[in-house]
Amino acid sequence: MKRTLAIDCVSLVDKEVTVMAWVDTKRDHGKITFIDVHDRTGLIQVVGVGDDFRNLHPQDVVAITGIIQKRPESMVNKKIETGGIELKGSKVEILTKAHELPFDMGTESLNLELPTLLDFRSLTLRHPQVKAIFKVQAAVVEGFRKAATDLGCIEIFVPTTAASSTEGGAEVFKIDYYGHKAFLTQSPQLYKQMLVPVFERVFTISHAYRAEPSVTTRHLSESTQLDCEFGFVDFNELLDLVETVAVEMLKYAEEKCQAIFKEFSLEKIAFGKIPRLTLREAQEIIFKEFKRDSRKEKDLAPQDEVDICKWAKEKHDSDFVTITHFPTKAKPFYTKPDPEDEEYSLSYDLLFRGVEVLSGSQRINDYDQLIESIKSRGMDPKSFELYLQAFKFGMPPEGGLSFGLERLTMHILNLRNVREASLFPRDMERVDVRLSTIKDQK
Repeated sequence: MKRTLAIDCVSLVDKEVTVMAWVDTKRDHGKITFIDVHDRTGLIQVVGVGDDFRNLHPQDVVAITGIIQKRPESMVNKKIETGGIELKGSKVEILTKAHELPFDMGTESLNLELPTLLDFRSLTLRHPQVKAIFKVQAAVVEGFRKAATDLGCIEIFVPTTAASSTEGGAEVFKIDYYGHKAFLTQSPQLYKQMLVPVFERVFTISHAYRAEPSVTTRHLSESTQLDCEFGFVDFNELLDLVETVAVEMLKYAEEKCQAIFKEFSLEKIAFGKIPRLTLREAQEIIFKEFKRDSRKEKDLAPQDEVDICKWAKEKHDSDFVTITHFPTKAKPFYTKPDPEDEEYSLSYDLLFRGVEVLSGSQRINDYDQLIESIKSRGMDPKSFELYLQAFKFGMPPEGGLSFGLERLTMHILNLRNVREASLFPRDMERVDVRLSTIKDQK
């Protein structure tokens, strides 16, 4: 049986086709039944007569044969590409019959509480509104890959198990590795640095794991990172590269997903000149503009990030703002101190619509200085032996960046919770299913 995709039916008026798809909704009007079905290319309306069509249910997998015909002018649906045609069904075969759904999937908006949305994840991902999230996310990744490649980066693939903690902190998942101690990596950081002397410029898309004891709307225990690392660069060049990647990847995603942005009434991204502020400069602006004094803090609080982004949008027509020079002691051991004031580091965060979506820094590239930095954090250089080889045998001035994909997606689409931007989110309470239900079963 030859299959025709929904989108291809547009050019096949008066032709017989067989569409294989899922049933979305069904509307009975006397003897006639109207059915919306979808495949990977979109939705098409089917008109059928008889019990075979009347007995279909949402999410049934069907093969429907019939003639493609133009819809009456008054019935054209201009919101979808197939809105000018319909399939006059003559035969329907149920390939797989779906069970009764636990809730209505035929609504334009899937208004479910987050736990329900995730408990039935393999079902809720089929809803057009939810599916659109991950179409945009895929376009963001495409845009990132294109931007990084255009800057001369080579894609690399790094492991997610390591013999030592990447950041040197306590928020790591320890695992039994054939009787030895190992960790799930907090980032691909050490590995991408080791590849700089090999390729000079690299990028990777990798999973990262953080055993943070928190349940917030912006944190996940397992996230996807979009990372670049660049050799032979100074601090200002790094800031240029950060902003170039951010702007180009989001311009690409916005262009590719125009229909989704329009359908969901999403605000266009403001791409004005991105302001650059040191942490202290940002805190001064917050004090003057918003009358809140955080000038002695080592980082921006969530409300600070919201306010400084509001300032950037109003003053610079930019949804982005770059914050630099965080305290050296608050940053990982590989972060280079500012030679002019070593209390502060050559580090940066990129804020987008009120939240940090990227962090990065100029790295320490001197072997002896790196050894001292590791020791100053109470760690043993022997735990980083493979990593240190790259510096022992010649590392150029270098630095990089790391985006959090789910958090970025969340704020492009104005979602309520970062878990909505993860296909199968992991946090303190869930690994596919709620951990509390697993305990109950023991």
